[in-house]
Amino acid sequence: MTTEWRFIEAFAAHLARCQLHAGENVAVLSESQSRPALVETARLAAQSLGGRVFDVVVPTPSSTHAVPIRSTGASQAIAGSPPVIWALAASDLVIDCTVEGLLHSPELGQILGGGARVLMISNEHPEIFDRLQWDDDLPRRVELGHDWLSSAATMRVTSAAGTDLTIQLTGAATAGSTGLTAGSGSIAHWPGGLVLAFPAAHTVNGTVVLDVGDMNLTFNRLLETPVVLHIVDDHIERVEGEGADAILFRGYLSAFGDRESYATSHVGWGMNQYARWDAGQLYDRRETWGTEARAYAGNFLYSTGANETAGRFTAGHFDLPMRNCTVRLDGRTVVASGELVAELTA
Repeated sequence: MTTEWRFIEAFAAHLARCQLHAGENVAVLSESQSRPALVETARLAAQSLGGRVFDVVVPTPSSTHAVPIRSTGASQAIAGSPPVIWALAASDLVIDCTVEGLLHSPELGQILGGGARVLMISNEHPEIFDRLQWDDDLPRRVELGHDWLSSAATMRVTSAAGTDLTIQLTGAATAGSTGLTAGSGSIAHWPGGLVLAFPAAHTVNGTVVLDVGDMNLTFNRLLETPVVLHIVDDHIERVEGEGADAILFRGYLSAFGDRESYATSHVGWGMNQYARWDAGQLYDRRETWGTEARAYAGNFLYSTGANETAGRFTAGHFDLPMRNCTVRLDGRTVVASGELVAELTA
């Protein structure tokens, strides 16, 4: 895969939206297994805007797990290296092209604390960034959705397939992903368009029914048979289902040998009206990390694994975007059977 001018144009336009201007010091962070086309495109786009660009390249570490790790947002590539952290923290902008991304990495606090802002480029085929149009109204809608979420006490999610999940939001950490950095010490990931909460411990109970057409992003696989998750005190206590999807689900989580892999990581809903739930099926599985599927408008995203707010840490992780769900905050409907309410649409 080679970079193309259309990719550079798309990256440059987004870096400009993140206020990159001539003379800024821009670190392009990558690892040995990063997508070369993403790294080159990011570098050229930043240079085209007058950024003083330099590369920070680190080795991809050996895996310490029995199964491949996918889409955790917790890159281990920096490995606590003080010179790397110093170089990134001293930058004005860090363009993060690591495979897993810095969103939940242990070094992120030091990097942001130095005043750098970080734009995490999702590990996607570059065509996705070119294809997804920018929506000037997306930040407003994401911020509105986040305001509703952060002020609510309870989220309840239901579906005709049988989902009935209740999340108590007191003590939750909440966020809205617009895709734009917001000044010194901020982080964003691109593509954006997601509102989510990391619930506190002992706040999640109910049933999640993953229906045909929902997605398991660890496997980049649309479900072909239903999987039923029974959740008690934040944790999946039982996984029901007879098809390959349930077998894969049980097998992957059991590989980590810890209870935290079965716990709730985060919950939320997608807001990006240009993203599509089915687009991932048109790429080879290694060509996309599924960010588009997380962000498409009206999905309910249920995720398992690490949750810093609840004091749980694990490498086991599923992101599970679900179609046709209804999401209510203290009785206020924000998603109705897979469709955003009018206030959250352009």
